[in-house]
Amino acid sequence: MDHSADVDNQSKVSTEHSPWQVSNLSKSLKDWIEKLGRVWVEGELQSFQERPTGIFASIRDLDVEAAIEIHAFNPGPEIASGLKQGDRVVALLQPQFWAKNGKLTMRIHAMHKVGLGELLERIEKLKQQLILEGLTDPSRKKPLPFLPQRIGLITGANSDAEKDVLQNAKLRWPEVQFEVINTHVQGDKAVGEILFALEQLDSMPEVDVIIIARGGGSFQDLLPFSDERLVRAAAALSKPLVSAIGHENDQPLLDLVADLRASTPTDAAKRVVPDVVEERRGLQISLTRIRTRLDSFLLAQEQFLGSIRSRPVLASPFGFIDTQEELVASKSQRLREILEFRLQRGETEIDQLRLRARSLSPKLTLERGYAVITDSKGKPVTKAKAGDGLTIKTSSQEIAATVSEVRNNNG
Repeated sequence: MDHSADVDNQSKVSTEHSPWQVSNLSKSLKDWIEKLGRVWVEGELQSFQERPTGIFASIRDLDVEAAIEIHAFNPGPEIASGLKQGDRVVALLQPQFWAKNGKLTMRIHAMHKVGLGELLERIEKLKQQLILEGLTDPSRKKPLPFLPQRIGLITGANSDAEKDVLQNAKLRWPEVQFEVINTHVQGDKAVGEILFALEQLDSMPEVDVIIIARGGGSFQDLLPFSDERLVRAAAALSKPLVSAIGHENDQPLLDLVADLRASTPTDAAKRVVPDVVEERRGLQISLTRIRTRLDSFLLAQEQFLGSIRSRPVLASPFGFIDTQEELVASKSQRLREILEFRLQRGETEIDQLRLRARSLSPKLTLERGYAVITDSKGKPVTKAKAGDGLTIKTSSQEIAATVSEVRNNNG
């Protein structure tokens, strides 16, 4: 039976009354850490030193503030030669704990620079992913304002790019206003600082457009502008973004998602603000065209009015009234003649009717010597007998009479 294992296990039990020795803790940590095995890590070399005893450095995370110390005693061919501080490397590391001083380092088993081909492959893969997601689609591009109220500028402090943008923009439009935020434009700090600057400028209501400017550089220098976090943040901005990072042959991924890609910082200044001289010239040309068109229009209208005024109805406006007056007078005379004719004819007809009525009147008959005899009841008498009372009406008298004798008229 192996009692040494039990003793070893009991020695690992730590209590307040039975604490470990520091050496026990260090040994346990060393045994546990060194069992973790090897791991491939990518990062940026910092504090790189080559000594006769070996290589001593630290490797820094590419995105966040984190670093670990690394070392290699008697480095072999697995560790590339010519490495220097700032290089982007891939290293095969194994944790190593130094029990004597409680220090944790990473032993280098192999290390080499990240190859250009590998970086290009990663960038190309990200590019295709951005295209697939539609972040580079022209329909997403926001138009630049004609005359921005204020321009946000992200660039290196006291850089040529900053001077080019400011000077050329003010030469084109002297009243232009800028909100400048200086950041690192290369190295491990660049992405974080540019992201923070973008967030600040995008939240300012007076900023209408944002420019990120850098005057070109090597492929390694421009790597931050192909960082996925920066590219996606740029695509999500609410305001138009102008990318003026490289020269004609440089095209980081930021150029693909930006609303406008400028070939240089100077080109960005020219694209963002109009040229006051050109605008004034354009205004003068437009005013001249407007005046010419107005003169032509007024001349045409004047000629049109002249042709209208030359027409008879306007040349002698009372002629129409005189003609109508003569027509009215003629019609009135005709109406009077017709009316007089009809009145005369009516009078003649009335006279004839009067004569006809007179010829038929009983009174006219009476005037010729006839008389109307009525009885006491006023009825005409056709027969009478002796003793009847009669009334005899002549044309001028009524005679009361009594029948004294009746003779029959056999004729």
